[in-house]
Amino acid sequence: MNRKTLVLPTVIGLLAPVLAACGASEGAGSSGNAIVVGTTDRFTATKDTPAPFDPAYSYDVGTWNILRQTVQTLMIQPKGEGEPVPEAAQSCAFTDSGNERYACKLRSGLTFANGDAVTAEDVKFSIERARTIKADSGVFALLSTIDTIETQGDNEVIFHLKTADATFPFKLSTPVAGIVNPDDYDKAKLRAGFAIDGSGPYTLKAETDGRQMTKAVFTKNPHYKGTLKVNNDEVDMVSYKDADAMGAALQKGDIDLMTRTMSPEQIKKLAAGSVSGDIDMVELNGLEIRYLAFNTTAPTVKSKAVRQAMAQVVDRAELVTKVYGSQAEPLYSLVPATLIGHSNSFFNTYGDPNVGKAKTLLADADITTPVKLTLHYTTDHYGPATKQEFETLQKQLNDTGLFDVSIEGTPWESFVPAQHKGEYAVYGMGWFPDFPDADNFVAPFLDKDNVLKSSYAEKDIISDLIPASRREADRLSAAKSLTKIQDIVAQDVPILPLWQGKQYVAANSDITGTAYALNSSATLQLWELGRGVSN
Repeated sequence: MNRKTLVLPTVIGLLAPVLAACGASEGAGSSGNAIVVGTTDRFTATKDTPAPFDPAYSYDVGTWNILRQTVQTLMIQPKGEGEPVPEAAQSCAFTDSGNERYACKLRSGLTFANGDAVTAEDVKFSIERARTIKADSGVFALLSTIDTIETQGDNEVIFHLKTADATFPFKLSTPVAGIVNPDDYDKAKLRAGFAIDGSGPYTLKAETDGRQMTKAVFTKNPHYKGTLKVNNDEVDMVSYKDADAMGAALQKGDIDLMTRTMSPEQIKKLAAGSVSGDIDMVELNGLEIRYLAFNTTAPTVKSKAVRQAMAQVVDRAELVTKVYGSQAEPLYSLVPATLIGHSNSFFNTYGDPNVGKAKTLLADADITTPVKLTLHYTTDHYGPATKQEFETLQKQLNDTGLFDVSIEGTPWESFVPAQHKGEYAVYGMGWFPDFPDADNFVAPFLDKDNVLKSSYAEKDIISDLIPASRREADRLSAAKSLTKIQDIVAQDVPILPLWQGKQYVAANSDITGTAYALNSSATLQLWELGRGVSN
């Protein structure tokens, strides 16, 4: 047997010795055999979500992980983390002292997968298209600091920003800034279905069953030019109905690797070496967070006192211990503990769970108890432990006698439209960051055009604090503004953070590159995978 669990830090200097021990063999991926990856992500085209893979619409970790293989961006997060580096671009930089003018030059000879040249006008078209369509997913908000886009010749693009934005290079590394061919995408409307045409490392062939994609076949793009070394010729991604089915497929050898989303029980068994077969597991640091969000105009939670009382009694430590064990950690802020700018604002405000304090908060606001609430969650997007998580939250709240809570689970394809329409007063969500910066854990939820469609709008956060944090190229200097934002959130509780999770990859031992299969933002990097001989 060759079963091992590798715990990998995100710091590249520390990671290198581990990779040396794993030793990707020469010629990894040269066998011609497709590497098969399992996932529990479901990819569905419906009336409410007709264009799941359009960069102007897509805004969840599963669909972004399809796009990142196929649609190229000017910038990319580098192997081993750090500041973004040029990808479709040869070079990019701020060209003024105020971080309001950002210029990129394209790589020479860059083409789409069909051989058409990629020009500066194509870049402008792609990004302006997302800003024009303004899809209800809210992904266009990532481009909100752009004022105008200018091209000079065929290979230079200049972004003029409305205000300084030190995070802008990160935003150009996200799929909403992906470069698409104007011949295949309408400027004014979304591209329905599962087709993708780009200049990334792979092309995509989608196998479908009705309105659902069951298998994604990624084939190495012979025209690709960029920074990535593609270690295989083909990767097939197969969707499974649940973690148990995916795990069984790995043990049988039907798939070579699985990651999103394993159950806590599977991870424990793999870590303990109690799963049969020659399977390795890699544990990686992650920036995934889970939280409860509130529709602050809903009658049941409109009073800040109700939301504060919930914050006062939710026991994160118990929640994590009962449901996720060592696979997660309690989170007391929207910003994960591992990022610059994190502050334990919720713990500083509420301390340990205290029913007496919660009772006082409700009494002082003349709130009649028990407060009747329904907590909504999605049944098929964040993993099989989600139901247990919400059962634990339900019990915690009901045991106080201050709340009368029921829970209701809904499939993702129906959950998201209902949440966007404001049908839920309280609902559970997860967040996998667009990029590893504290700004991406506050602005998407609290700025204008936020992804939650939230009516909560705090003037100081929107007008002063978010812009102030973005003016700081040195992110340590942004911590003051970011801490103020987190303190306001703890007082107003439009969102209640719960926990921060780790990431796991399980693979047959002949699969190489698993240490880099995911970065901290949960980006699936299929190009890193190959076949060879591991330890």
